[in-house]
Amino acid sequence: MSEFQPVRTKADLDTLDDDDIVAGYMHGLNGGDEPGSDKSRSFWHGWRNGMVDSRRAEPDSAQGELARELVGIGLECVFGSFGVELH
Repeated sequence: MSEFQPVRTKADLDTLDDDDIVAGYMHGLNGGDEPGSDKSRSFWHGWRNGMVDSRRAEPDSAQGELARELVGIGLECVFGSFGVELH
């Protein structure tokens, strides 16, 4: 089990370092080992997503929660600009 807590919300995601996320994503995409305490939570978050996108790991509930929130925010932005209310 990892020492890092999964990212479940956009607010939490916004606290992470984008460059570390990308570096971790590339590490996971290429099948790299799970990062330890020498890496940041941002790197670990990217690694998890790279592992899932490369089909080396299954998505988990935290990734699903974050994706649903981000998709909902995206829909609100798109439809809200046209004056459409989503319920």
